Amino acid sequence: MTSVDRPAAAPDPHPVPPAEHAAGPVAWPAGVGYPPVEPDRFTRLVLRLHARAPRWAVPLAALGCVGLGMGYALLSDPTHSDPDARPTCLLKLTTGLDCPGCGGTRALWYVLHADLPAAARHHFLFVFSLPFLAWLFASWAGNRAFGWRLPELRISPKVIGGFLALWFAFSVARNLPWAPFTSLYV
Repeated sequence: MTSVDRPAAAPDPHPVPPAEHAAGPVAWPAGVGYPPVEPDRFTRLVLRLHARAPRWAVPLAALGCVGLGMGYALLSDPTHSDPDARPTCLLKLTTGLDCPGCGGTRALWYVLHADLPAAARHHFLFVFSLPFLAWLFASWAGNRAFGWRLPELRISPKVIGGFLALWFAFSVARNLPWAPFTSLYV
């Protein structure tokens, strides 16, 4: 619908006198709004599939994605590959710096082989966050798929912000070229 085809808005039954504009904030005119946006074909398809899908489909799809990531880590063995083997980190390739997730795939490989000290050596914050992420996923998926009421882990925005700030500081510190920061280089 174009602006030419749009019907004219009905006049406001309660117009604000000009003297009241100076006294306070001007209210949004009544009857003025945006026309609803029609979803495209792909969005309608996704909404139809979501409405027809069983309760367990979304948690199973998420678990499948996690399983694919773990399978990739197991098959690629990132601990014995060349530093420039494909796929490689674009930030490390172009700048030589470790990215915030650098060492995460190797850490996952070591976690899957039950070597937590080596995993923590490659990405400590990833290893630290794994139990929390696993519990968040289990409580969400259990509730979504089976209706289980597991205790939910309530994380405040301040804690999330603090964790992200710590992750950023860790990412900067692991790229500093002085001791003791050089021990964080992977």
